[in-house]
Amino acid sequence: MKLPLELDRDNGVPLTEQIVSGVQTWIRSRAAHPGAKLPSIRQLAADHVISRFPVIEAYDRLVSLGYVDSRPGSGFYVAERSRTTMSGMGTSDPRRAEEESGHISQQFNHPGESLKLGTGFVPESWRDMDSLGQAIRHVSRVDMSALIDYATPLGNPALREHLQARIAQLGIVADVSQILITEGASQALDLVMRYRLKPGDTMFVEDPGYYNLNGLLKLHGVKIVGIPRTRSGPDLDVLQTQLQQHRPKLFFINTVFHNPTGTTVSPPVAFRLLQLAREHGFTFVEDDIYADYQTDPTDRLATLDQLEHVIYVGGLSKTLSSSLRVGYVVASHEIIKDLADIRMLTSIGGSRFIEAVAHAQLERGAYRKFLDRLRRRMREAIGTTVQTLENSGWEVFEKPLGGTFVWARVPGIADAEQLVACGEPLGVTVAPGRYFRPHAETSPWTRINVAFTNDPRAQTFFAAAAALATR
Repeated sequence: MKLPLELDRDNGVPLTEQIVSGVQTWIRSRAAHPGAKLPSIRQLAADHVISRFPVIEAYDRLVSLGYVDSRPGSGFYVAERSRTTMSGMGTSDPRRAEEESGHISQQFNHPGESLKLGTGFVPESWRDMDSLGQAIRHVSRVDMSALIDYATPLGNPALREHLQARIAQLGIVADVSQILITEGASQALDLVMRYRLKPGDTMFVEDPGYYNLNGLLKLHGVKIVGIPRTRSGPDLDVLQTQLQQHRPKLFFINTVFHNPTGTTVSPPVAFRLLQLAREHGFTFVEDDIYADYQTDPTDRLATLDQLEHVIYVGGLSKTLSSSLRVGYVVASHEIIKDLADIRMLTSIGGSRFIEAVAHAQLERGAYRKFLDRLRRRMREAIGTTVQTLENSGWEVFEKPLGGTFVWARVPGIADAEQLVACGEPLGVTVAPGRYFRPHAETSPWTRINVAFTNDPRAQTFFAAAAALATR
């Protein structure tokens, strides 16, 4: 069998990439059935008159991606559970699921020199690189075992004590054994999904909301119901209507500096949300990864509820370093014990080194000073961004009190994909609103990271995008 690949040595794309892309397209087209045998490495190379090396690398990558199974002594076969199946979990259209999962990687795949105006990251120049380097050197000198050993099941004890003190400042009462360190908040969410949900269960999410979560839920085969996010929190009228039709097990919510709108849940809405959780028997997963951006703490759901109907998730990557994948879950003793067991089964243990570095940074006075500078810088950037957008003719959903994002649109433009197209020739990339909606529905809104709006390219883009509506 000869694979229907079109390989071009002159288009600048490595042959390995062309082979991988071609085989993926062939499998997704349903032209190949699970279990079908692929040509041998030697045969594919001969069919297309190329070296065997790019074929070897391409097959290896396809195996890693889950499209192909390698059977020693027999050859390569279309995986029984290939990406065409995995992408379709929780949706009737596997191509749509593949497209939606691609949204997650967009922020990593922009042209290298483009201005990533919709990214979720803080610029390197805004980080405390000196303190990070000092913490790494300190741990390397005083804790050599951290370089090679797994972390303890619940995570670094000293780091958990530090986190206990931090959440206590928010009014959340929990002992150290109720805190589980994870490899980023994303792993925390994955553990909670594995623990509380099974295929066919329903989970409520915010609309718009955290895009990575929506893909994760579909991977788990969970039914997603979106609840519109207003300026004061989830729309209570819609929520009560949906609760009459569905029985969610969980409701994911960003209470402070919501991603992507930048809004914060108001106290009256928070109290009503908890009342509904008690009445209908569901649990909130409260994502608070932007907590360190808040100067004057407000009540979280976990503060008001004390973890009875709330699983609290936090993280340090937004301020410390995106490479330091440190998140944490705070919940009842029973839940934490079960989550720790699941984590041991799925990843054995965390990185003792990363957890030690995170603790070394947090305990230094330099980190507190860094946070003060970062908060002040973000507040100034928000004010400047909102003013610039409004002066350019944009509409801002709500002026945030902190955090990194502003949710904005150009009146008269119904689909933010037009803004994406507008930005490309200007060297600007943005995240269209559909990326953040539960089922990638069309949206006129886009997420703007205020840390990047001072760049002249951003100013040019804002003006050019506003001009689209007048044509």
